[in-house]
Amino acid sequence: MAAYAIFAALGRFHLVTLAVFLALVLTALLEPAVSLLSRWMPRSAAVAVGLLVGILLLFTVLGLIGATVAGEWDGLRREFVGGVERIERWLEGPPVHLRPGTLSHLQTRLSRFVTSHRATLISTALSGVGQVVAVLTVGVLALFCSIFFLHSGDRMWKWFGGQLTERGRHPVHAAGRAAWITFTGYTRGIVVVAAINAVLVGAGLFALGVPLALPLAVLEFFAAFIPLVGSPVALAVAAVVALAAKGPLVAGVVVLLIVVIGQIEGHVLHPLVMSKAVQLHPVVVALTVICGSVTAGVLGAVVAVPMVSVAWSVYGVLRAPPAPVSGGP
Repeated sequence: MAAYAIFAALGRFHLVTLAVFLALVLTALLEPAVSLLSRWMPRSAAVAVGLLVGILLLFTVLGLIGATVAGEWDGLRREFVGGVERIERWLEGPPVHLRPGTLSHLQTRLSRFVTSHRATLISTALSGVGQVVAVLTVGVLALFCSIFFLHSGDRMWKWFGGQLTERGRHPVHAAGRAAWITFTGYTRGIVVVAAINAVLVGAGLFALGVPLALPLAVLEFFAAFIPLVGSPVALAVAAVVALAAKGPLVAGVVVLLIVVIGQIEGHVLHPLVMSKAVQLHPVVVALTVICGSVTAGVLGAVVAVPMVSVAWSVYGVLRAPPAPVSGGP
């Protein structure tokens, strides 16, 4: 019941939750670099440099994706037209035996639907402006919070501890320390796993000549933040692109790549990188992701595993017997 209430609250205040979560992620990733820079410059300057480098890196990656898509768009469109024709001919043969012209009929019906519902589609597109504003709001709030977390997060935590009674201060401090260690370990670990997955996917797609290899690799990077589910979904998108652009043979190789990368992620990367941070059984991870996605959508799927991992580590600290008091009467 408590877990359901937490997930429901996350869904209710999803924008604030997402902003705080992103701020904590930025803090966990940038804190080592900021602490290192603060040895040679004031803490405020170190925070500014760390955030500036992170933002520049993000926009550089987005710029490379945009340039790649723009450069390959014409060739990709021609390949997709030919790929759709090849798929249609393949579906018309054994073992599917699809009636000729079925896909063309579907395309015609789709065009008619778009024409008849043009006003609705335009209003839906215009409503996307509000979504853009929401995304910008979340980004600004996350950046604002991360600045204070990086600059004076320890002082903020000490102030919070000072509001507690002497008896409750120690368990709260121990629980908070365990929670932060688990969260930072999970965040840094999942970034390492996602980066390795993205490099493997990008190298494999580039070697196979699949178009949009870089954007698909970046999609794999972000999808890996949803354990057990995100990577297969992203690679399924890559398989569809390979099927339309290069045919069934290359798409089959991409599907084989999905299996291989899944085995590497599940049996090599997660045990080596994530074992200390996430001490949860794979079944628990799968159920957590599903429950989080059902309750709070994509946000719940992303937040569910780190939240449950943090809760489990806090529970482990609080249930431990108190340390014996040294000294005699």
